[in-house]
Amino acid sequence: MAIREIRKQGDEVLGKVCKQVTVFDKKLGILLDDMYDTMIKDDGVGLAAPQVGILKRAVVVDVGTGRIDLINPEIIETDGEQTGPEGCLSVPGVWGTVTRPNRVKVKAQDRDGNSFVVEGEELLARAFCHEIDHLDGHLFLEKAADIERK
Repeated sequence: MAIREIRKQGDEVLGKVCKQVTVFDKKLGILLDDMYDTMIKDDGVGLAAPQVGILKRAVVVDVGTGRIDLINPEIIETDGEQTGPEGCLSVPGVWGTVTRPNRVKVKAQDRDGNSFVVEGEELLARAFCHEIDHLDGHLFLEKAADIERK
């Protein structure tokens, strides 16, 4: 697959709300595969479509336990709290301390349009929340304390 350019902080596409995916076709599959390859190349654990310039509600996540594609994801339940360091491929070299739910339940669709529910704890919960924020035009910096540039 192809490696796509990751949009950086200041790019207007990162501040926009994404549209629901309504067509589940080969083009969507290519986008997801390209996003995953781009994320892996840059040592990320998640990537949202607006980060590659596409205003669609599509996310890929892999925190080391296997790839998860989320189309039209929606957080339907949260529990607990965790606070820890967070960074972003669209804001290279910057880290901040962010508080997120410790457990989340997400309702989404797969690349074929089939609905499913997935739960994540700790890092996976953090990745789900972070990437879904991107779909609503938000960067982690809005929630971060103790921002550090490396």
